[in-house]
Amino acid sequence: MSDKYKFENPFHDDVYLERTSKKNTDIRGDYFRDQTAIIHSRPFRRLKNKTQVFFAPKDDHICTRIEHVLHVATIAGTICRGLNKYDDLYNLDVDLAFAIGLGHDIGHAPFGHAGEEAINEYLRRKKSKFRFVHEIHSYRVVEYLANSGKGLNLTFAVKDGIICHNGEKFERSLKPSEEINKLDKIKKLGSISNSYEGCIVRQSDKIAYLGRDIEDALIANLFSKDKIPRTISKILGGNNGEIINTLVTDLIDNSKDGKIRFSQDCSYIMKKLSKFNNENIYNNKVIGDYREYCKKIINTICEHLEIIFKKNEFKFEKYYSSNLNIDKLFGSYLKNMNKFYKEEQNNNDLDDENLRIRIIVDYVAGMTDVYALDCMKELSIPKPIEFVHIKPRKNIKDIKRY
Repeated sequence: MSDKYKFENPFHDDVYLERTSKKNTDIRGDYFRDQTAIIHSRPFRRLKNKTQVFFAPKDDHICTRIEHVLHVATIAGTICRGLNKYDDLYNLDVDLAFAIGLGHDIGHAPFGHAGEEAINEYLRRKKSKFRFVHEIHSYRVVEYLANSGKGLNLTFAVKDGIICHNGEKFERSLKPSEEINKLDKIKKLGSISNSYEGCIVRQSDKIAYLGRDIEDALIANLFSKDKIPRTISKILGGNNGEIINTLVTDLIDNSKDGKIRFSQDCSYIMKKLSKFNNENIYNNKVIGDYREYCKKIINTICEHLEIIFKKNEFKFEKYYSSNLNIDKLFGSYLKNMNKFYKEEQNNNDLDDENLRIRIIVDYVAGMTDVYALDCMKELSIPKPIEFVHIKPRKNIKDIKRY
């Protein structure tokens, strides 16, 4: 471990602690305060019913999105603690890393990446200028959409780590960007966090899902354990716990020269494991069939909401008079977020069509798997006709249903 490079973030604390609205630091500290803001928010609570890999699982031991973000947060915190043992080199903030981990997927769509793909297919059909990227949408949620359009007022450091987490890219090493990220200007993947803690969360995301997805696939009987290549299990371990321990320890031992870094061997084998997961889990026929079904659900819901929005616009009482629960809840969402969307339209010079599409995407992306399935049932299966026979008596007890 070289003592030539100290692991210090490139900017003054004032940059990282900046909030959209000024807020005095309380007993919790700034980054722990951000943790509490995230976990008490409604978008975070909905993660318990959002897909990680397996859609709407009935098995309580299959990983959901809320478990994944907790795994990432704890892994990132562990890496910070491990690196901090080198007191003369590191001063990593565990609370900051944990907060980024908690919030990094808060804007994920229902049905995981299948939902993200479906939303983008909808946007392309509408020839919209928008594209849905869950990393960027997670920032949009914490900065704008949460708390009835007021946002969570998080620190810059946490928001920067969230929008830059990109767990699908496998870099061997990372160091913070030395140019301050303009978060509202980021429209696509590629930006690197301005903090070491953000870089650690980006690596922790991969550590968290690679082994856990295998564990869930074994529970789901997608393949047997002996199908995992021995070169992978020999280096990383034979179960999720061993894989996490190997990768966390490797990252701690090999981070030096100002870079958060894996060893060459572990970096290589992580890519092999990712390829194995792609071939045997994410592109498995069982998962593929569900993926197509989930895309149909998202498409049906988006098209339905577009039809009623064109018809009713912001006339909330029209939504409430519908027989469909989805219409009533969408109307309630529009009423609650009306001020925010009107301001966004004016500030960004959005025409009515692009505003409408953006609202629909925001609403659908916020759905849980369970709610989306309920909406699909409601749109596909009509309610039974209820026949009420009233006898010629005044007593309400004489009203009977048949």
